[in-house]
Amino acid sequence: MTAESLNSVLGGESSFEYVWDNASKKPQGAGKAICDAAKAYWNTKLFTYVSSAGMYQPTPDTTFPMAETTPIKESAGQALFDNYAVELGLPLVSIRPQYIYGPKANKYDYIDWYFDRLVRNLPLLIPGDGTQKVSLTNSEDVASLLASVLNDEEAAIQQRYFNCGTDDLVSYDEVGLLCADAAGIDRTNVKVEHYDADAYGKGKFPFRPSNFYVAPDMAKEKLGWVGPSHSLKGDLASYYDGYKERGGLDRKVDVMKDYEIVVASKL
Repeated sequence: MTAESLNSVLGGESSFEYVWDNASKKPQGAGKAICDAAKAYWNTKLFTYVSSAGMYQPTPDTTFPMAETTPIKESAGQALFDNYAVELGLPLVSIRPQYIYGPKANKYDYIDWYFDRLVRNLPLLIPGDGTQKVSLTNSEDVASLLASVLNDEEAAIQQRYFNCGTDDLVSYDEVGLLCADAAGIDRTNVKVEHYDADAYGKGKFPFRPSNFYVAPDMAKEKLGWVGPSHSLKGDLASYYDGYKERGGLDRKVDVMKDYEIVVASKL
């Protein structure tokens, strides 16, 4: 796909002053075409790109929550997309979300990992001591932050990079207990086993073994974002209903890696 063909598909004479790109993973194919079309045809005033906080590479000296100045993996597709858009001279605003759940979210692995084990009375194998913090953000809060770039377009373009995540943080162990509450499982029946990820690896655990979380302070300060309207605790009951509707109670769950870690850690 090229800018010309994309513009033709969209009517040929269209103008898109505001663009939100939630699909491109790198500046190739359609990703490159949308940038080129915004530059060549659309008279775009604000180009908001949904990037990823997963590209951050914290160092031993990194203070959490990670700020927008945290080193990133420069070869990541989203970083290359950012660079291409900037080189073109687009009015880029790059939003970096992390661990999204909720309506229209396309990944269930994070929270399903807990329910898959809890409803089968299996242990939760959590690396480290389980106090590591995580930012799990409802997709509706992500959407409201994406829309907040319109509150101050100049400030959005000037700052350019914004973390996207709730500041209602929970620990890895707390996620397990909250999921148990949502599933009607007594907390005393929750089996948590901590292990050394340096020795036995990450296994199937859905998060980083260490702290890895962001906060929306910059979006609040520069864009006037009011903050999240959702909390994980408040959302998990409806999430669990969806888990059951998706067949979570009956599907086959691969826990072989869990078994290997449990056995190895007791030798």
